[in-house]
Amino acid sequence: MARAPLTAPAPRTGLLVVQPLRRKHCAGCRRGPLPMLVLEDAAPRCLDCADLGHLVFLPRGDTALTRRSREESGLSAVVVRFNRRKGRYERQGVLVEEAALTRAEERCLADAEARRRRRVRDARLRAAQDERFAEAFAAEILRLFPGCPGDRAHGIAAHASLRGSGRVGRSAAGRALSEGAVVSAVVASVRHLDTPYDRLLMSGVPRHEARLRIATEVEGRLREWRAGRVGRGEGGGAPTP
Repeated sequence: MARAPLTAPAPRTGLLVVQPLRRKHCAGCRRGPLPMLVLEDAAPRCLDCADLGHLVFLPRGDTALTRRSREESGLSAVVVRFNRRKGRYERQGVLVEEAALTRAEERCLADAEARRRRRVRDARLRAAQDERFAEAFAAEILRLFPGCPGDRAHGIAAHASLRGSGRVGRSAAGRALSEGAVVSAVVASVRHLDTPYDRLLMSGVPRHEARLRIATEVEGRLREWRAGRVGRGEGGGAPTP
């Protein structure tokens, strides 16, 4: 088993403080056991004797807060502890001035609020983009199928173009409003809403066979809509499940 060396590694920048694995007492004031110490000439010193007792400990984990605390602090130290299994010292956090930590926390909170406002703006922008795209998708449905009821076309477009859904409207072809993607979205809606397709699936009919059984009904509805036989204000329906 690896033992902690008598001397800690030199820090890249600033002072180094050690969290000892064994009970240690200060070579100066004799207090102990010490939760943290500074090695001076291989002798342990408590933080007070090392003139670091006024600093506060900030555990590792928040990179931005650590960086800003050290920027704000006139005096700081890196805190390490020896890992016996790995045979090396590992960073545990930093010691900084309490006022510096407060200022750093205020800066991080201000950044968090700025990020929140940015997320709200971005969400609004995405919503506006999605609305425009759904309108364009619906318009393309009505161009290809002038007999499709208007509310049905908008329902199909909203469903197919839902962000993050992975549906045909979010594919590259769908975003380009290719005819194949638009037709696929309409076919899916007709299949689910205008035929017994879902009931066939629930009764145990294999998917490919169920599609064959309702293919004639789907083609018939598509022919009607292409020919404009159904008025746009008639009917309607919910988007595809």
